[in-house]
Amino acid sequence: MAVAAFFEGTKPGEREAARVELATAVDEGTARDYTSWLGDLRSAEPPLAPFHWEIEFPEVFDRKNPGFDAIVGNPPFAGKNSVAAANVDHYPLWLKQVHKDSHGNADFVTHFFRRSFDLVRRDGAFGLIATNTIAQGDTRSTGLRWICEHGGDIYQATTRVKWPGMAAVIVSVLHVAKGRFSGERLLDGRKVDRITAFLFHRGGHGDPARLEANARKSFQGSIVLGMGFTFDDTDKKGVATPLAEMRQLVAETPRNREAIFPYIGGQEVNNSPAQAYYRYVINFHDWPLRRDDIGERWTDADDDRRKELRRRPAVPEDYSGPVATDYPDLLTILEERVKPDRDRQNRKALRERWWHYAEKRPGLYATIAGLDRVLAINCGATPHHAFTFLSARMVFANTLAVFPLDTHAAFCALQCRVHELWARFFGSSMKDDLRYTPSDVFETFPFPEDWTTHPALEAAGKEYYQFRADLMVQNDEGLTKTYNRFHDPNEYAPEIDRLRELHAAMDRAVLAAYGWSDIPTDCNFLLDYEIDEESGAAGRGRYRWPDDVRDEVLARLLELNADRADHESKRRR
Repeated sequence: MAVAAFFEGTKPGEREAARVELATAVDEGTARDYTSWLGDLRSAEPPLAPFHWEIEFPEVFDRKNPGFDAIVGNPPFAGKNSVAAANVDHYPLWLKQVHKDSHGNADFVTHFFRRSFDLVRRDGAFGLIATNTIAQGDTRSTGLRWICEHGGDIYQATTRVKWPGMAAVIVSVLHVAKGRFSGERLLDGRKVDRITAFLFHRGGHGDPARLEANARKSFQGSIVLGMGFTFDDTDKKGVATPLAEMRQLVAETPRNREAIFPYIGGQEVNNSPAQAYYRYVINFHDWPLRRDDIGERWTDADDDRRKELRRRPAVPEDYSGPVATDYPDLLTILEERVKPDRDRQNRKALRERWWHYAEKRPGLYATIAGLDRVLAINCGATPHHAFTFLSARMVFANTLAVFPLDTHAAFCALQCRVHELWARFFGSSMKDDLRYTPSDVFETFPFPEDWTTHPALEAAGKEYYQFRADLMVQNDEGLTKTYNRFHDPNEYAPEIDRLRELHAAMDRAVLAAYGWSDIPTDCNFLLDYEIDEESGAAGRGRYRWPDDVRDEVLARLLELNADRADHESKRRR
């Protein structure tokens, strides 16, 4: 009945009222009056059918030190949208209610970890199969972090196991004790003194801190929300405008060029040998629609992605810049190809300001205004960690992370294996691909001193970058194909070997900048997860540092992040 009370309401007050009503019925002996209603909930689709462990297993819980001795299992994996779609309304809220400090973005599997931890007795243990993201982001924070900070002790973990069969799924296998574990701990088969919530051999369980020194130096590209903004001959859906029409519009009215920009995304960055763009996009920035709109006010609260309740002017009263109606040919395109879809959007701001991008990223474009070039990386799911320079005079798609940095020293610090380890460890992932998330990766990374101007980094980065750029053009291969060859153990081409040598030189320069010249930089072709013995299929391998070197570098970086964060905190006091 307590569970039914929660799902009876949509707000805390409604739920509490239902709980009080049902509790009163139990006290007064009238609970049977609700039997039919509860039966309807159990037989509904989807059903509300709670399982009461204490009632079902009284011999387990009605004893001193109650709970199961051990739990083993293979819980389901599912993201928040799948969980919500497959269960009764408000089920994700119920999970957050029963598991304190949990996040709505956490994978479903982490709640099985929390429940298992609750159900085992003190000095008991559980072993579960998990997603390969169990030690990442909100999933880690909801599950392993909370468990480790509340008496749990991970004593064995295999972090990357290829799921048997054809499915491209990577899993982790974890064993956790409730209470202090006194036996031998194994992390990926190696004896270690401890295993943290990051499935790491030393350090803490909490997230690395975002560092003030890295603030306002990384941005996600614009979310256009409407391919009707673009000129693109490759569009198969008929939404974009052909390039020939764009050229005609510019020839007839040269001023149209002012509101048309090159447009580039992660696909071009990864696949074009010269990172060349092939699309253009109409960009009205944050301009008002017409002159009469200058000074018009709107409420930020109308935009359901904002929390501010204050009001502000859409455009300053003294605004004298362009407006969208100054470009009637381009505005007509948006009226025909963007506005109909925007009219169906739930967000009021998207409906009312349909000639603007959904996310314009004014901070990004203001920051890079004085630069000729910037660094960028595909922040969608991508197999390789690959930074490149791009012209600053473009509109960047949301599939790119963009950095207002123009030196080869900065490129060296970002492209080297030290930063790649951090990105693969703290970034999110899809299947076995990397997603570079600036907030989790760049903003927390403890760079070496003077990393954007360091002479040794500048020299190593310049030599590597120029060699790679020439190689891609020479072979007519983009970043993805080039790094596929780079990581292929059967690739012996002299130019690929040279690229590997130059990459090691960058690594040595960066490690020396940290004062870590004792770290070996020799690489091997190593699998990222075990071979599937049943099918004989091997997992994806990379030309990389051995695991013990990787773990040592990550341990030092975590400690350096903590030191930097502590220093910044003391400086603020």
